[in-house]
Amino acid sequence: MEQKRKKKLLSFEVIEAAIDGDAEAINQILAYLKPYIIDQSQRKFINEFGGVQYVTDEHMQRRLETKLITKILDFKIRIE
Repeated sequence: MEQKRKKKLLSFEVIEAAIDGDAEAINQILAYLKPYIIDQSQRKFINEFGGVQYVTDEHMQRRLETKLITKILDFKIRIE
């Protein structure tokens, strides 16, 4: 049985820095979520032989990354 490796979670400090606009922290979050973004950007493609392939839609991938960056910068941490 194949074991799934657990990814190390991002630290709160990285998330906080990304919210404050630190480019390196935003890049760390993008790198962390890249496999998920690529998975969500897959489109079915039928080749000339009728075979089905799944390819990454680069435009959709960039749109998802841009939307993520926008939401990171708009995010507010509530301290109660």
